[in-house]
Amino acid sequence: MNDAYSLSSLRMRRVQNLHFVGIGGAGMCGIAEVLLNEGYRVTGSDLVHSSTLDRLRNLGVTITLGHRAENASDADVVITSTAISKTNPEVQYAHNNQIPIVARAEMLGELLRHRYGIAVAGTHGKTTTTSLITCIFQEAGLDPTYIIGGLLKSEGRNAKLGGSRYLIAESDESDASFLKLNPLVVVICNIDADHLGTYEHEFVRLLDTFVEFVHRLPFYGLAVVCLDDSGVQQIIDRISRPMITYGVHPEANYRAENIRYEQTQCVFDVVRPPPYLPLTVQTCLPGIENVRNVLGAVAIATDEGVSDQHIVDGLAKFQGISRRFEISELVCGTQIFTLIDDYGHHPVEIRHVIETTRLLFKTRRLFMVYQPHRYTRTRDLFHDFVAVLSCVDLLVMVETYAAGEEPINDAKTEDLVEALQQKSQISVHFASSPMDAHALVLRLVHDSDVVCIQGAGNIDTISNLLKSKCT
Repeated sequence: MNDAYSLSSLRMRRVQNLHFVGIGGAGMCGIAEVLLNEGYRVTGSDLVHSSTLDRLRNLGVTITLGHRAENASDADVVITSTAISKTNPEVQYAHNNQIPIVARAEMLGELLRHRYGIAVAGTHGKTTTTSLITCIFQEAGLDPTYIIGGLLKSEGRNAKLGGSRYLIAESDESDASFLKLNPLVVVICNIDADHLGTYEHEFVRLLDTFVEFVHRLPFYGLAVVCLDDSGVQQIIDRISRPMITYGVHPEANYRAENIRYEQTQCVFDVVRPPPYLPLTVQTCLPGIENVRNVLGAVAIATDEGVSDQHIVDGLAKFQGISRRFEISELVCGTQIFTLIDDYGHHPVEIRHVIETTRLLFKTRRLFMVYQPHRYTRTRDLFHDFVAVLSCVDLLVMVETYAAGEEPINDAKTEDLVEALQQKSQISVHFASSPMDAHALVLRLVHDSDVVCIQGAGNIDTISNLLKSKCT
């Protein structure tokens, strides 16, 4: 690794042992992997075993299941996310022993500080857009460091320490921690009502925070924003940094035209500002939202001087991300059906999945299994969930994945089920666990169904079981 881009020779030379509390989290494991490859000794703890922990162990990370004070006893620094309570025994040990406690976003900020940082923000599409930029840069031989919230299917990993100045990373607006980052380029995919508890339940505060995030850029930085999005449209006149827009909007600097499907590929023309010529691209990613994600990546790559051929080839070779509209064909006994595994857990994301599924699979029955994620999200967006979930043909609702929250009256899975039964014509079933939902799928599935496993909790258990039991 070039010392110019190594934290080992820069600001963190006085620490060696880094301990991650909740190391299995999507935002934590990638940072841990990069720092391990920087030469630091990395340890971590988590409550639940996962394939992520297995992969980190294989890389050389020492991981303990369960949170205990002694886990942090050798640490020079303890890294946490906002999901970790201050009463966590490892956090308390660090506090009592004057060990620095560093937020995940602050550590990501340190990684960005000494590199050419590209930070991708937005309520939806961050993982896909970050992954697309990464794959184009890799195709161009730019060897970026990347930290992504999902696994690149082509590499089976979500983070890598590269040898160049570039660092491409997702940023997190859920707790406003993206304000700890200092990138040189930001992408804003969209701004939707989510995590409003962080923003005193006022959407305008969320908008204000995105403006503040963009203005963390230096005066010579660049904001790349989706002009199609209504939230972005509300802040665009307040941005006083160099800016590029993208979308299907007729005034976007980078605009998609002639969108069409050729077998499993989405093909379209990218109209770019002078002196760049239009560019025809193709991708395995379906749906208009992914067209927008591709446009954002093309805008970044073009501005960074990546050749047209590398852009086209990088997009064509992109294999997708785990649990982002991931399609499998399964045979269970006499039933042959299509399985779609998707991480989306916001009404807007679910709507995109339904629309894309209808586009690809036309009149086939859409059977969705959905697990609500956080009681607060269900409470804040209850009517939106009822409206969008009413658009499927058959629905199994799984017990809420609390993500550390306490249950909230009128915001449980059972409340959604009751509202759906009263206000929609679809058949709705309740499952108390992913295992019960798996059994329901096997009992209810019909030949040629499209089964969508939807959600961000432990609902991927269902997909894994179906893939293991069905050929």
